[in-house]
Amino acid sequence: MEHFALRLVSSRMLAPAVRHFSFARADGAPMAFVPGQFVQVHFQHQGVALKRSYSIATVSEGASTGLVEMAVSYVPGGAATALFEGLDVGDEIEASGPYGRFVLQDDPAVRRYLLIATGTGVTPYRSMLPLIRERIASRGQRFVLLFGARNPDELLYGEEFEAFAAEHEGFDFHPCFSRAGRAQPAAFDRRGHVQDQLGALAPDPAGDVAYLCGNPNMVDAAFALLKEAGLPIPAIRREKYISPPAPRAAPAPLTPG
Repeated sequence: MEHFALRLVSSRMLAPAVRHFSFARADGAPMAFVPGQFVQVHFQHQGVALKRSYSIATVSEGASTGLVEMAVSYVPGGAATALFEGLDVGDEIEASGPYGRFVLQDDPAVRRYLLIATGTGVTPYRSMLPLIRERIASRGQRFVLLFGARNPDELLYGEEFEAFAAEHEGFDFHPCFSRAGRAQPAAFDRRGHVQDQLGALAPDPAGDVAYLCGNPNMVDAAFALLKEAGLPIPAIRREKYISPPAPRAAPAPLTPG
């Protein structure tokens, strides 16, 4: 895998504790990746070498792109949070990749993809949108995105997914609000935890493939429900987003005396 420097181009807040970052490779090379893959960011914190993984959120029509976009959750006291909060436009970070096999299965026999996410786990599905458009047009495959958020303020890229669903009949988008819904709910909104909505989709072992990305508890619960519905394990793809513990500072060197 390649190691390269990323230079910050721009950033914006997506939610109260999530920021969207747009980087370009400092060497000017394009970033080749398969939608669903991730990069690792390498940095030092309190004398400890660390790395964190972030799904590539870039919407790219081709095999490569000039931007590397990602959504970063801010965690109080987090090592990566300190890194990203301190970045200004033009600053550089070290990265490597792309990595991962959480990509759309290339199988014309699949009739429907169930895309399930919570929090920043929705970012790989954003990068998949051009490929989803192509699959709908060329194969007639259908896609359902269930996205769990506590409230509308945490619905990352929600307007983009809503617009995509309005433009493409084969793509359904259902935000699932576990705590507070919108003041004026949309017809496609759902209330409760995202895994509780799976039954209404009537998962079909003969034609469905499911993708689970985000909170480990959601991933485990949805995986169990889909197995109960009869989906074979190879048809359920998982990627858990786990916040690592804060590192301890490296011990000070011993001084003779």
